Amino acid sequence: VFFLMRGLITASLKSRSEDEGSTAVKRTAAQAFSGAGMIPKRRSSSRSIKRKKFDDELVESSLAKSTSRVKGQPVIEPIRCPGNDLASSDKKKVMKSGSSLTPPLSMLMAPSSMTKRMKRNKQPLQITKDLGRWKPTDDLLLINAVLQTTDLTSVHLGVKFSCRFTLREIQERWYALLYDPVISKLAWQAMRQLHPEAIAAIQSKALFSQTEEALLAKITSSSQPKLEVFQDLLNKHPNVFYPSRTAKSLMVHWQLLKQYYLLEDQSVQPLPKGEQVLNFSDAEQVVDDAKLKDSRDEVLEHELMIADRHQKREIRQLEQELPRWQVLVDSITGMNSPDFDNQTLAALRGRMVRYLMRSREITLGRATKDKQIDVDLSLEGPAWKISRKQGIIKLKNNGDFFIANEGRRPIYIDGRPVLSGNKWKLNNNSVMEIAGLRFVFLINQELISLIKAEAAKMNQP
Repeated sequence: VFFLMRGLITASLKSRSEDEGSTAVKRTAAQAFSGAGMIPKRRSSSRSIKRKKFDDELVESSLAKSTSRVKGQPVIEPIRCPGNDLASSDKKKVMKSGSSLTPPLSMLMAPSSMTKRMKRNKQPLQITKDLGRWKPTDDLLLINAVLQTTDLTSVHLGVKFSCRFTLREIQERWYALLYDPVISKLAWQAMRQLHPEAIAAIQSKALFSQTEEALLAKITSSSQPKLEVFQDLLNKHPNVFYPSRTAKSLMVHWQLLKQYYLLEDQSVQPLPKGEQVLNFSDAEQVVDDAKLKDSRDEVLEHELMIADRHQKREIRQLEQELPRWQVLVDSITGMNSPDFDNQTLAALRGRMVRYLMRSREITLGRATKDKQIDVDLSLEGPAWKISRKQGIIKLKNNGDFFIANEGRRPIYIDGRPVLSGNKWKLNNNSVMEIAGLRFVFLINQELISLIKAEAAKMNQP
């Protein structure tokens, strides 16, 4: 019996829902025609009794409401009828057209709901947009600087924040701290959590106001004030100076005012013409490079370590090859060169090293791993433009020295070029230049005179 009663109730509800669905479609059609001026609006029931709606009724009622809300061109074409009621064929047309309206209506209603959701989601993003860049230390610096100078342009030029902000960003942040309750509350809570030492460090960097600089400018530049003078100034004017000012900070700022000729008894002087003026290179040397370094670059440090290892290995190889060289290399410790010994024929002296010639023929150039020469010019300086075998210096039997160019670049002897394949006589104190490296050729006159005497005895019959 229970299942039988339940089936009867559901059948009656379905028939009733179908009747109400048809009346809803008729009502929408009537509203559409009444909007066009064809059929007067039909009265609807205004009962206060509400009952639960089924799925089919929810769809049809939503269609009926949405047709009345959508603006624009009418979806149903107006049909002229002589009477107030529609014919059965016309009702079928209206019902068919109404049933086919569900997809476009759902497509039209979706964008509006999406735009509302997007607007709701954008509101909290606008509030917390700049909370990441502005730190509590920056806010405290900004507040102290504005209270001291009352000028946002001076704050932008004189305060060093944790991030490089433009003048417009500083203005927007100051207005937000003043008028935006959410941002000001968050900034105030963040500033209250700062450590007292951090707050004291920030307050010590506060800009000087005009009244403070006016009091400091009254101290004459000719005097040599000590810390007691600035301490007395703080005691006399406690309301003028910032609470975190100390005698040392006042003295440092007074010295800056004196350096830039901003004291009352000073006037701007023109730049000296005869004396040396500080240029950009001099100012660059004054800059402390340690303060300009950023975070450590591990990749760069690894490459420098590898390069240092290679250089140490090359130095060790050179130290092992020193006994094999025929030309000894001595470091120049003074202006005057040491005297020649009995085995040194000549010397090639540079700015850093001195090469000794102890054989009648030596080769000079750039030494490599696979080829060794007598005189390695890379010990004097950068020699990557010099050939591996740049030249040969020979001593003839008559006591004359000649140099032959075996490389691609010319060798300049006393300013005259010696091209590849040519020879030139070397005299005492001749200046030799090879790829930017300069040397002075010195001859041991005593030993050469003995060689000439022996050669003359050998030539005598």
